[in-house]
Amino acid sequence: MLCLCMELGNIAHQVIMVHHCAYELARIGSLVAGPKGGSPDNTMSDVPKALARMRAALQEMFPSYYGKINLSAVAETTQIDPQAAGHQNEDLVVVLKYPVELLFPVSNYVLADPPNKQAHIMSITVRMRMPIEKPMFR
Repeated sequence: MLCLCMELGNIAHQVIMVHHCAYELARIGSLVAGPKGGSPDNTMSDVPKALARMRAALQEMFPSYYGKINLSAVAETTQIDPQAAGHQNEDLVVVLKYPVELLFPVSNYVLADPPNKQAHIMSITVRMRMPIEKPMFR
C-alpha cells in the first residue's frame, strides 16, 4: 500500500511537469506559427516551422529523455472574427506523449500500460490548444 501511494506521488509529479511542458511548447509554437513578418496573409500557418522550434525547445527541456517523447502539432481553424472582416482564427493543437517509468514494486505491474506490463511504463498524453498569433488588419 505504501508503494502504491509513493508511485501515485511520482505519477502526479510527472503529470504536473508534462502539462507545464506541453503548455510552454504550445505557447512557443503559437508565436512561431503565425505569418512571417506580420504579413496580411491569413491563408496558412507555418506549422512545420513551429514544430521544428518546439522540438528544439523540447530537447533543451529533456536532453537525455528526448528520444522517448512523441510530439505532434496541427493547426485547426476555429471561426472568422466578426470584428475584423475576413480574419480567420486558428488554434495550434499540440499533443505530447510522455512515457513515465514506474519505480516502485507491485504497483508498477498494476499501473503499467498493456500489453507489455513488464516494461513498467505508463504513458501520459497531453493535448494543449493555443491560439496562433496573427496580426489583424482592418
